[in-house]
Amino acid sequence: MSHAPALSLPTESGMDPERRTWLLATSAMGVAATAAVAVPFVSSFAPSERAKAQGAAVTMDPSVVEPGELKTVEWRGQPVWVLRRTPEMLASLEGSTDLADPVSEKKQQPDYATNTHRSIKPELFVTVGICTHLGCSPVTLPQGTANPSVPADWKGGFFCPCHGSTFDFAGRVFRNKPAPTNLVVPPHKYLADGSLLIGEDDSGVA
Repeated sequence: MSHAPALSLPTESGMDPERRTWLLATSAMGVAATAAVAVPFVSSFAPSERAKAQGAAVTMDPSVVEPGELKTVEWRGQPVWVLRRTPEMLASLEGSTDLADPVSEKKQQPDYATNTHRSIKPELFVTVGICTHLGCSPVTLPQGTANPSVPADWKGGFFCPCHGSTFDFAGRVFRNKPAPTNLVVPPHKYLADGSLLIGEDDSGVA
């Protein structure tokens, strides 16, 4: 079983107490979210331990994910997020000028997810929930959060409490952050019955 990565927080004596409180709180959230990945998921898409060790694809029913909700499944020992984005979340992806790789030129996703929303279906976002900096687990921060680690005009997205990297709701990293690339989009496809297969696609990539 994997363990949550160690979280390191700034220790400068001059840190704003409010900022440190928020970092501690979000760090705890990140640890809890990572720990949650280790518990069993819905049995219908839980392959055997041996199959998971070999990287077997997993399936899940995306219809159980409500608008604005994020569910986690495990693939190859990694947390994979399935987020059903609301119209407001999708609108927040347009027009940002502060992204490090806005058109996903670095290949952190399959070709079919090389678009603004980085997904097959605009409303459903599938990504590995691991920061591309040092492997910590980001947390979701909605628009309007009081967390001082994000700017006042924050439109919502993901925040890594370990070292402060921020990503939008398509997993695109913002400029001048420790994370060097966008979040990884794994191979995936939708099957005839509407279920989501994570780990394989029609290109033969697994």
